[in-house]
Amino acid sequence: MTLKFKRIHPDAQIPAYAHPDDAGMDLRSVEELVVKPGARALVHTGLVTMLPDGYEAQVRPRSGLALKRGVTVLNTPGTIDAGYRGEVGVILANFGETDFAVAKGDKIAQMVIAPVTRPEQVLEVDEIDATGRGAGGFGSTGI
Repeated sequence: MTLKFKRIHPDAQIPAYAHPDDAGMDLRSVEELVVKPGARALVHTGLVTMLPDGYEAQVRPRSGLALKRGVTVLNTPGTIDAGYRGEVGVILANFGETDFAVAKGDKIAQMVIAPVTRPEQVLEVDEIDATGRGAGGFGSTGI
C-alpha cells in the first residue's frame, strides 16, 4: 500500500513512524497555541491525505501526553475516511490542571491506518438472539 500526503502549509511534516514496529505515525502541529485546562482546540497539521479505497486513518492520542499532561484526542479515535480531502486536524482536549502549549513541530497525536470492513447487508429484524450477558454493560461486571 502507498499512502500519499500533500503539504498545504510550509511547516507541515509528513507523518513518520518513530520505531520500525510502531502501529501509529506521529502527527505534528504547524501552529502555536495554548489549550487551557478544560478547553479543547483544533490543531492543524498542514496536511491532506489520499487514503486508498477500503482503508481509514484513525487519529489517536499519544499516551505520554495523556498520562503526563492530561491531554487527549477528544473524539478518539478520530476517523479520516478514504474520500476525505480536507486538512487533517486533531481535536485536543486538556483535562490537566495547567495550560498545554503546542509549538510548531510538536507531536500532537498518532495516525493508524486500518482496513474498513463493511457488511454485505444491513437488515432490520424483529428479534435478537439472547446471550448469557444480555444487555449488561456500563460497569455491570464491576468497575
